[in-house]
Amino acid sequence: MIREILAGVMAAAIVFASLNGLNLWPLLVVAAGLVAVRYLAVEGRVPGSRRFEVVQSEGGGPASITFDDIGGQEMAKRELIEALDFVRQPERARRLGIRPLRGILLAGPPGTGKTMMARAAAGYTDAAFLVASGSQFVEMYAGVGAQRVRELFRRARQLARQRKSRTAIIFIDELEVLGGQRGRHTSHLEYDQTLNQLLVEMDGMSSRVEDVQVLVIGATNRVDLLDSALMRPGRFDRVVRVDLPDREARLQILRLHARNRPLAEDVDLDAIARETFGFSGAHLEAVINEAAIAALRAGRDRIGAADLREAVDKVMLGERLDRRPTPEEMHRVAVHEAGHALVAEMLRPGSVAQVTVTSRGQALGYVRQAEVDDRYLYTARQLEDQIAVALGGAVAEDLELGGRSTGATSDFEKAADLARRMVYAGMSPLGVVSREHLPARLLHEAVAAILSAQESRVRQLLGRQRDVLARAASVLAEMERLSGDELRAWLRGELAQSA
Repeated sequence: MIREILAGVMAAAIVFASLNGLNLWPLLVVAAGLVAVRYLAVEGRVPGSRRFEVVQSEGGGPASITFDDIGGQEMAKRELIEALDFVRQPERARRLGIRPLRGILLAGPPGTGKTMMARAAAGYTDAAFLVASGSQFVEMYAGVGAQRVRELFRRARQLARQRKSRTAIIFIDELEVLGGQRGRHTSHLEYDQTLNQLLVEMDGMSSRVEDVQVLVIGATNRVDLLDSALMRPGRFDRVVRVDLPDREARLQILRLHARNRPLAEDVDLDAIARETFGFSGAHLEAVINEAAIAALRAGRDRIGAADLREAVDKVMLGERLDRRPTPEEMHRVAVHEAGHALVAEMLRPGSVAQVTVTSRGQALGYVRQAEVDDRYLYTARQLEDQIAVALGGAVAEDLELGGRSTGATSDFEKAADLARRMVYAGMSPLGVVSREHLPARLLHEAVAAILSAQESRVRQLLGRQRDVLARAASVLAEMERLSGDELRAWLRGELAQSA
């Protein structure tokens, strides 16, 4: 109604000015240009702007994903389903005095299944489902982001009415781009205006009763960047942690992705789950896919254990490289990796799965360890053992070749990080310390003392196994690969002879 009245007043003013001999053409051209630029910016047709897009669900969710298709996130799924039950059963929630949910935040590392969980949520609630990315709302044109937020919520309600649904779900990926802390961008307030509009839409300040409930599901791996106003009760009421899977969860994910693929009899998915500590669901899917590609490349009809081991190495470190070190460099790399493996096996028997000097990514060689159980807490002795394993390569070079190389640089960085972790955890002679107030000199001295003690320990360990070290390095330099079982057999033989 207001727009019609304004249009009528403007038309009357133009007619009146024309009858009085005023030339309004320059003003009309400028006004038309401004309106055109504004329209094109909002619709995303100005060069350099992003077209605002939404994805409508078909049959409840894109690709008909259900919670049964998501493995390894039982706690997160249970918490999300509990929140969605309030949406599915609004009358029951209302009788208990539960306020309608406005937002659910899925927080966790990349590749853990946040987008899949949002799609499954749409199917679970039979809701209209729209998808947007945080980067789609921010433009160089003032006010465009806020306009797109309004348009997104309007289209969500419109789509729900068309589908005769009482609920619409808006999934916003990369929420930290749209919902970052206000005041960080001092050059202009476009970011803040966009976030303010999102806060207003989620508050539901309209006086009329809405026939459609809009639920916003946000996904981010940087919760620390979000504005505090987004996180208060009444906006994102639930924060669902979607963390990296543990060993049992990794096994579930591997089984899910391998269920329709032909596996050879020698495949042990439980062993693969043990060897992939720290992998996300996306990494595990890539392992199965790369193993299938390796089998296809070799002309086999089934995926074998060797294909899966190769796939784990490829996903972890990258594709094999064509670069070939000189014989002297190859021998040094073999000695270095044999040192890592020997120290690891002596301190944690059964932990070495494979040693190789095949170049992948930035690594000239590596030791793949088989974790028996995932660990979330570490004692001082366990951290010292990790430092000793990291120093094993450099000490082995010292013993066998009389000096070190630049190949140990990353090992030293890892060892120093672990030593600092010990200091901050109160595991050093300094006792309990404050990270903020600890002088740099004291920190350096404490870290150096820890590293020196572990270097002496490693030198003693490898000094007693010089024969095994030389033998392992020789086999590695020739065959480029050594299994953990072979290494353990040599160690047992050496120990039996010494006894």
